[in-house]
Parts: sequence; structure tokens; C-alpha cells
Amino acid sequence: MKNEAQDDELRFQFGKNWQRFLRLLNEERINEAERSLNQVFPEDHLPGRTFLDIGSGSGLFSLAAMRLGTAKVHSFDFDQQSVECTHELKKRFYPDNHSWIVEKGDILDLDYIKKLGKWDIVYSYGVLHHTGNMWQALDNVACLVEPGGTLFLAIYNDQGRPSRIWARVKKMYNRMPRNLRFIILFPAFVILWWPIFREDLIAGRPFHTWLTYPKNRGMSPWEDVVDWVGGYPFEYAKPEKIFSFLHERGFQLEYLVTADSGGSTNNQYTFSLPDQG
Repeated sequence: MKNEAQDDELRFQFGKNWQRFLRLLNEERINEAERSLNQVFPEDHLPGRTFLDIGSGSGLFSLAAMRLGTAKVHSFDFDQQSVECTHELKKRFYPDNHSWIVEKGDILDLDYIKKLGKWDIVYSYGVLHHTGNMWQALDNVACLVEPGGTLFLAIYNDQGRPSRIWARVKKMYNRMPRNLRFIILFPAFVILWWPIFREDLIAGRPFHTWLTYPKNRGMSPWEDVVDWVGGYPFEYAKPEKIFSFLHERGFQLEYLVTADSGGSTNNQYTFSLPDQG
């Protein structure tokens, strides 16, 4: 039976924000994405390797992987508008390059997963917790990593009561008529940004955080607020649960950046899959 959280009417369409983002794309943002990848993978780790981008969104990080020398990139997303965004980036920068494949796909679709094969690098930033079945998605992702390969994930941290409250807010937001969603969006904006504005003001640098907002994920501050409030389905997990789940499947944790670092709500994991051969 289909879970209510997976109903299309309760699924936030991230692609609409990504389409707006494409108008802001420039060389600076692409370079920031490349630097972001190099923070996760050493510069000599990407050239010549295969790269699977699960939930490619705008396609920015698939593009960055291509520019950093990967041998093959495969981008897929459940959201059709996100697929179109990634197609647009490929058209702009690698129109005739057959080593970059872009298509619509669902990480929960086992038939689709079986066709993908194994990859040296499997990358999924902020995606699996929006599928409606995060643990099944994580299990499917684990099957896609080549022995000797690397798995990078960013998954929402379980913050206890705040996470449960945000889950209810997000569900309510997606149930509301679009012309009334501002009733939730603007109070959420104040809750998220007022403490930051206040700290900047006290420090004598008004709006500093807003004006210097990181570009390595591609979004603007406002679009990130919309993404956060609308992001449903919504799941989360403590780091130890993610670690235990993947450890049982043969993975070793190489690096962890917790949600407390830099104000992010994602925990970022880098796992390796030892080659037993």
C-alpha cells in the first residue's frame, strides 16, 4: 500500500527552485562546486573514475565532476524538472559528450537500480531523506558501489523534537493551496534567519551572512528557505544509525561532518567499500 508521505500531492517539487537557480549560474558557482567536491574527494581521486549522481537536482555537481576529470557521469532524479535542469547544463557545457548520461530515475525502483551497475563513486547530497522510504533507498544505494569504491551521503540529522515539529510543518505546507503557503513560509523565514540577522547586527556587520551566503550548493538564501520548508517527504537519522546500517553491508566510515559544523542540518558521510578480492 502506498505510504501517504509518498503521494505526489505531498511531494515537494524541488525542480522549480533549480530552474530558477539556472538563471544565476556562473563560473564562480561552478568553481565553488568543484572546490566542494575536492573537499570530499582528493584531487587525484576523481580523474578516470565513474561517478553516479543520485538526485542530481540542478546538475551542478555532475557538471563539477565532469570538469574534474571523471571518466563517466550518470545523473538521475525523480523530479522531472530537475532532470530538465541537468539536461540543460549538459547541453550548455558538454552537448556532444556521451560519457555524461542524464535521465529520470527512482532510487526506490529496484528494476531501475539493477540496470545501473556498479560505480567507483556514488554521490547523493540531501536526497535520500526526501524519498518517502529513506532506509530502503539507502539499501539500494549501497548496492551501487563498486568494491574499492566510495559512497558520499548527506542526510538530515535527527534533532529530536525539532525534527518532529519540522516534519509536521513541512507536511502542512505541502497540503496547503499554493496561494496560501506564505502563511507558513514567512514565519519560518523569520524563525530561521532572525537569529542570524541579530548576531550579524551585534557583531557590527549587518546582513553579512546573507550577503556572503555559501554558493557551493548552488542555491540562494531565500530559495534554501523555500526548499527547507517545502522539503517533504522528510526523514532523518542519528549518525550512529547510518553508520550501523552501512557497516552491516560492508562499508567503512572514512569521514564524518556532523550537522553542528557550519550550521548545516545535514550530516555528511564518506564511506569506503573495501575490495575483498
